[in-house]
Amino acid sequence: MSTTDSSRRVELISNRMGIKPRQVFNVIHLLEEGATIPFISRYRKEATGNLDEVQIAEINSLSAKLLDLDRRKETILTTIEEQGKLTDSLRERIAGCYELSELEDIYLPYKPKRRTRATIAREKGLEPLALLVFNQVEKDILTKAQTFISDKVANVEEALQGARDIAAEMLSEDERVRNTVRRNFKQKAIIRSRVVKGKEAEGIKYSDYFEFEEPVRRCASHRFLAIKRGEDEGFLRVSITPPADGVLDELRKSLLKSTGETAKQLELALADSYKRLIEPSIENEFTAELKEKADAEAIRVFAENLRQLLLSPPLGQKNVLAIDPGYRTGCKMVCLDAQGNLIHNETIYPHQPRNEQGKAMSKISSLVETFKIDAIAIGNGTAGRETESLVKRIHFNRDVKVFVVSEDGASVYSASPVAREEFPDYDVTVRGAVSIGRRLMDPLAELVKIDPKSIGVGQYQHDVDQSKLKEGLDRVVESCVNHVGVNLNTASMHLLTYVSGLGPQLAKNIVDYRKQNGPFRSRTELKNVPRLGGKAFEQCAGFLRITEAQNPLDNSAVHPESYHIVEQMAGDLECTVKDLIGNDQLRSRIRVEKYVSEKTGLPTLNDIMLELAKPGRDPRSTIKVFEFAKDIFKIDDLTPGMVVPGIVTNITNFGAFVDIGVKQDGLIHISQLAGRFVSNPLDVVKLHQHVRVRVLEVDIPRKRIQLSLKDVEQ
Repeated sequence: MSTTDSSRRVELISNRMGIKPRQVFNVIHLLEEGATIPFISRYRKEATGNLDEVQIAEINSLSAKLLDLDRRKETILTTIEEQGKLTDSLRERIAGCYELSELEDIYLPYKPKRRTRATIAREKGLEPLALLVFNQVEKDILTKAQTFISDKVANVEEALQGARDIAAEMLSEDERVRNTVRRNFKQKAIIRSRVVKGKEAEGIKYSDYFEFEEPVRRCASHRFLAIKRGEDEGFLRVSITPPADGVLDELRKSLLKSTGETAKQLELALADSYKRLIEPSIENEFTAELKEKADAEAIRVFAENLRQLLLSPPLGQKNVLAIDPGYRTGCKMVCLDAQGNLIHNETIYPHQPRNEQGKAMSKISSLVETFKIDAIAIGNGTAGRETESLVKRIHFNRDVKVFVVSEDGASVYSASPVAREEFPDYDVTVRGAVSIGRRLMDPLAELVKIDPKSIGVGQYQHDVDQSKLKEGLDRVVESCVNHVGVNLNTASMHLLTYVSGLGPQLAKNIVDYRKQNGPFRSRTELKNVPRLGGKAFEQCAGFLRITEAQNPLDNSAVHPESYHIVEQMAGDLECTVKDLIGNDQLRSRIRVEKYVSEKTGLPTLNDIMLELAKPGRDPRSTIKVFEFAKDIFKIDDLTPGMVVPGIVTNITNFGAFVDIGVKQDGLIHISQLAGRFVSNPLDVVKLHQHVRVRVLEVDIPRKRIQLSLKDVEQ
């Protein structure tokens, strides 16, 4: 791309985002040099003007779209030039176009077409007649049409029909016409859905949309995706159009210059063009645009839920007994040491049909003593509540906390290549129980092994653009991993993969190096890892922690490129770096302005000071024990009006789902989240938040539970 194009790209992004061109230029430059979004956000604040990860990602996305647009322009220019129709003014217009729809409109008349009605009419020599109709310059068009009768054109009506076909195609390619129709779609389009005849019973879950009609501007993204899914599954017929009469009236007023026969022919061509060519084309374009926006919103909601899930409070390095509950097949139990290693596994059968409760309780108690268990993790699936109740009846001789852990995705992990590689000698049930236990210890480290789509915290994730979904969710995982930081000597290959600047191959090389040479003693030692060059070291070093390192900064978020600053601070105070980290009084004597340089500004220096106060601190909150209502186990136990404890399991645009311990999550509709208007459920609740909810309605046949947070004391 030329310098002019590059500067124009920066200007466009700057205007669209409302930030300075210098910020945009620096971000694009850093990205092109191979810097990652987490690295730029954390360690290049001076260059970006303190832009956050979301803004940097948006710059990256907009830049990519503009580059794609430039490539499309090159293709269009080449195609038109090959036709011998590229003028200087057309080239200039294409070069100055920065909207894809506008670009495609410019290209439409030159776009190679399949054989159309207009093509056939042109082959019959009727284009001159069509131009007379289109331009409305011939008063006696019927007489003129007679002159076009030939061995290819039998009569006047055939001549006029061919002329109208050509005029209809010309109208469909006219930018003014298309923009008028676009404007009507944006302002007045109505989405309509009807059930496909004979599919009423099979598609009953879409019954809300069997006879549905709503202005598009009021149709929420989740409703749009639900309707589109119903259409894709063959249960609904869907249309998205404005009232045709209004659009045609507006077009007639702008196009028709008289009331004569020529205008009448153009009016007929217009009606045909709108119904056959323009409306379907703009409807497809408009629907695709709506789908893209709905996808973006669904991905945003999923991403925010995933972020909250990945940043869930960890129990930390404790000895854990994990139970994957079940009835007939028993409850699979594993004991994990503080590092998450599997040290014991077996199965108990406390529930139907064997009901060996006494034996099971004795075995759990024995394992707790033998392996000095600090916490018990119980999966929240089948028989989860019954198992929790059983465990809580046991009197242990030590302090043991009991946690209910989400099983979402555990079965996916247990059958995955990752799990087979970790536990080649154990079956899927044992692997699933290990995953449940490790999720309690460190949700982030365990959940990175699972495809985010399988974790169960999204809305319509199977209906959205899968490549964009993967890109968005991978970016969230990368962001969370780097936000928390990773222990270089204990992290799995899968966790290391998401560290800034690494990826699967370098992550594997780090683990292999660790196996061959023992624990890393310093960040600098990373440079000895095969294929880990200077750029990769720059990108990853600040996010990796070494707890027992000789240099205490190696267990902090201070980047090695800034170590000399901290050493200078310590030297000026005549103390060691270690003294500086452990002494608030010493640090209070530092005047950060003194250390500002050409490369290091106040944003970086302030970050260094914050890190020196709490080096290596886990930014996640502290885990809390939760208890369901003791006398409620199934949906039949619920009655409207009762207030029960629950855990928020999923958040969507239309409300939040809550696990209240009856194997079926209840829904708090957005209108029941607070005694005020709520536009975004995330403003009120967070994933895994402990709440008290009121039961509004219980529909046992449909397994639906309606809940409310209104006027419920938390």
